[in-house]
Amino acid sequence: MAVAVVSRTGVPLMPTSPYRARKLLASGKAEKYGYDPFTIRLTERETGDTQPVELCMDTGYIHIGVSVKSEKHEYLALQIDTLTDEKKKHEKCREKRRNRRSRKRYRKPRFDNRKRDKGWLAPSLEHKKEIHVRAAERICRVVPVTDITMEMGNFDTQVLKAREEGRPLPQGTDYQQGERYGTATLREAVFSRDNYTCLCCGRTMKDGAYFHVHHIRYRSQGGTDRMANLATVCEKCHTPANHQPGGKLYNWKPEIKSFKGATFMTAVRWQMYREIKEKIPDISVHLTYGAATKERRRALDIEKSHVNDAFVMGRFHPGHRARPELYIKKRRNNRVLESFYDARYIDSRDGKRKSGKELFNGRISRNHKKDSENLHKYRLRKVSKGKRSIRKKHYPIQPHDILVYCGRKYETAGCHNLGTGAILLPERRSIAVSKLKIYRYSGGYYKAEFN
Repeated sequence: MAVAVVSRTGVPLMPTSPYRARKLLASGKAEKYGYDPFTIRLTERETGDTQPVELCMDTGYIHIGVSVKSEKHEYLALQIDTLTDEKKKHEKCREKRRNRRSRKRYRKPRFDNRKRDKGWLAPSLEHKKEIHVRAAERICRVVPVTDITMEMGNFDTQVLKAREEGRPLPQGTDYQQGERYGTATLREAVFSRDNYTCLCCGRTMKDGAYFHVHHIRYRSQGGTDRMANLATVCEKCHTPANHQPGGKLYNWKPEIKSFKGATFMTAVRWQMYREIKEKIPDISVHLTYGAATKERRRALDIEKSHVNDAFVMGRFHPGHRARPELYIKKRRNNRVLESFYDARYIDSRDGKRKSGKELFNGRISRNHKKDSENLHKYRLRKVSKGKRSIRKKHYPIQPHDILVYCGRKYETAGCHNLGTGAILLPERRSIAVSKLKIYRYSGGYYKAEFN
């Protein structure tokens, strides 16, 4: 990957090779200017000749492909992976906050003190949109980009779903009469579709079964409330034990195509386009679509990847390619500052230590009398009490920071023991923080290897 160069006054110049950048740094003619991408600043030159350079971006919900190239060289080839647990973290934070507020003094509820600005997006979508915009800003700040090409498309999720399930494409009133048409609730629609039968064991209402709606792909793993991801199971199958490794439902996860990416692009594509044009006004922004990218990739006989999709966009397709690199978005701060550790008991059946969740009372909700066997009777001695832990410190050393120990550079997995020790990778050695020296903070992204 090439090294970005700026003049003494901060004007972007043409990128150079890592070899030449090392020579300039060693001779004092340049100094380090920034990272991501790595940039040097010349100490003597103020101007220089530049060539047309284009930034091509394969936008996406989870993976973003970036290619910066001129007529003869590709300078940057990046894949940026976004955070996938933004919604989960917000929900967990909200759950802990409401729990904490219920233990404090009574405060009168207020419902008219919140408003949403024009163009408001959900935090998960806002996060992914900002990654696209900031990546373009960061590159254009140090590279003399003249054109930006972005792949954006508008998707009809009902058509995509019909093709996935092999059904006729929706026409006319089919858009108003979806799969829940004629039912009052989603729960009723799922039960009706499955003929009120447990898909796991085959029990029916005649057998006295009490039905639950089960997420085939767990919500914690990205599963949604689409009917294709929901199944009818009875109370004897839908237990916490069966959701854990080794249970009936744990490996029952057929491949289900997600339409989150299509929904994301449909919702934010024009906001992203306008924001990039507003923040980078001096550069022309062009749009392309997935069909054109696919045809161009086939014509150039290049295999499918996010970086290659970005490379085939635009005008230039140089023979000199850059080595692709993977950068994964890093969470700077954990929104969930409170954790709960369950009580642990001795199980009378095998003498092992088990959590209160494993030896539960048979109810999955306070509204249910009984969903499965009551396991309280197997609790013997309580080994440890349940407790809440609240994080009150922010440690200066965070995961993926680069540290120096005994003259060598190590990546860290984070701090432990109240911040007095750090874990070094790959050996996972614990070293006192007083013996370590910070070489570079990882910032918002950390570099990883392609699988």
